[in-house]
Amino acid sequence: MNIVWWHWLILGLILIGLELIIPSFTIIWFGLGAVIVSIVLASLPSCPLSVQILIWTVASALLTFAWFRFFNTRLDRTKAGSSKGAVIGETGLVIRGAQQYDKGTVKFHLPLMGADEWPCVADDPLAVGDRVRVVDVEGHVMKVEKIAKGDK
Repeated sequence: MNIVWWHWLILGLILIGLELIIPSFTIIWFGLGAVIVSIVLASLPSCPLSVQILIWTVASALLTFAWFRFFNTRLDRTKAGSSKGAVIGETGLVIRGAQQYDKGTVKFHLPLMGADEWPCVADDPLAVGDRVRVVDVEGHVMKVEKIAKGDK
């Protein structure tokens, strides 16, 4: 059996279509690799099967690598401490008070790192209703400081 350019094109379209059923966003790159092989094979019809498979493998690997390395913005999902810079300075309201260095709970107007309530600690005692500002993230606990009345 001789593999021609449209065989690779059909394989590529099937793999790209599978991405709709199995949304992993990796199968699509193998489908695009097959489409690239079909383009190469259409222009060089005497290309041996081993070279076609090599082109498909390399193209798929390069497209997958490029996606995850350069274009995928979903990789900065929240991990412990990774979004610290975006959280520092945010203000919230203490909904469960705590003594010095004990854990209380702070509620934010908008969710931070996926939640609107976070455990918190402070150098000073916290009372329910105190307004606080995030100064650090220590694991899954926000380190906060009280905001004096009138400060923003």
